[in-house]
Amino acid sequence: MHRYLVLWLALVSSDLVAQDWPAFRGPRGDGMAPGATAPIRWDGTRNVKWKVPLPRAANGSPIVVGGRVFLAVPEDEEGKRRSLRCHDSETGALIWRRTVAFGQAMPTHQSNPYCGTTPASDGKRVVVWHASAGLHCYDLDGAELWSRDLGEFRHQWGYGTSPVLHQGKVILNTGPGETPFVAAFDIETGKTIWRTDEPDHRDEDARRKKRLVGSWCTPMITKAGDRDLVICSQPTRVVAYNADDGKVAWWCGGMSCEKGDLAYSSPIIAKDVCMVRAGYVGPSMGIRLGGEGSVTDSHRLWRHPKQKSNVGSGVFVDGHVYMPDMDSFVTCVDTKTGERLWTERAGRGECWGSIVHAAGRLYLMNQRGDTVVFRPNPKKLDVIATNPLGEPTNSTPAFAGGHVFLRTHKHLFCIAEPE
Repeated sequence: MHRYLVLWLALVSSDLVAQDWPAFRGPRGDGMAPGATAPIRWDGTRNVKWKVPLPRAANGSPIVVGGRVFLAVPEDEEGKRRSLRCHDSETGALIWRRTVAFGQAMPTHQSNPYCGTTPASDGKRVVVWHASAGLHCYDLDGAELWSRDLGEFRHQWGYGTSPVLHQGKVILNTGPGETPFVAAFDIETGKTIWRTDEPDHRDEDARRKKRLVGSWCTPMITKAGDRDLVICSQPTRVVAYNADDGKVAWWCGGMSCEKGDLAYSSPIIAKDVCMVRAGYVGPSMGIRLGGEGSVTDSHRLWRHPKQKSNVGSGVFVDGHVYMPDMDSFVTCVDTKTGERLWTERAGRGECWGSIVHAAGRLYLMNQRGDTVVFRPNPKKLDVIATNPLGEPTNSTPAFAGGHVFLRTHKHLFCIAEPE
């Protein structure tokens, strides 16, 4: 009997872990939520299980692990004190807060306050990236395990990439700065396993004119044959790194546009196609996975040179990609050709959030705090509900245990419909 009890407890524990939301855009980083249930309708008071005030605005999203909600929060207007907060997922009560002091104010844009990053957890530890204030790892009770100073990352628009965990590694695109790089760190010790710098591909004229350049892309991990790849949109190209050693497996050019060399959203893996969008009305591309070295000529399936401005990431559902535009329009894309099957407005105002697929539905939260819920439909925008919170936000919903956790500039919310 004891053996069966242990087995049952292990299965229950496994199921609970599977219901967690441990990183930006979920367990696999693809915007696909586990679990069969999720709330459909709410507002600022309806179906709000709890809400707690936050000290300052930030664009990072919450994660949910082991009955706890983690998120990054600035403690002052200049970003000199940056915190990781841990809340109880059932009550919203603050369990602990760990603050890193940083001695100077770094540049950023008013629309991107400090702490525009999402933590990541393996169920034992939680890692947060504070850019110039360092990479930090804590256990779930808040004890610091290690900390790394990776240098200064300075950009007029600030920072916003998030760490990704994979097979005992913390993988990080450090984002815009003088010497950007992608690196992997041992999650137990924080030691560097590999580091690959991204060269500045601008010519002298572009540097002199201070052409806009930077990547805010959170990498996507996928398997290609017998190897795991870390795929990241860099300012001028898409790069696939070997997850084991950081060597560049392949790259595909074509990210640049007349406005600059900019990458915001994460790659989308659509079976054997990697779809990417550049920032600031830049191009969209479809790349067939595989190859070695430069695959621009051999594996780039299509490239559409000018798209709407886009910040948030899309999802791949039933053969189609659903992509958010910055003006709150949503587009359904055929990944084989890049053709826009439809583009329709999903709410008012601008939108920086990413789309999440949960319980067979798609969720997108805009800057007004309205979450539009719609069905995956390659023929039209099929809206089920529009749920207003009445507070501004740039973050992405987190789904765990049948609840949805939402971060606005003022509050952290837990939404739960009656059983």
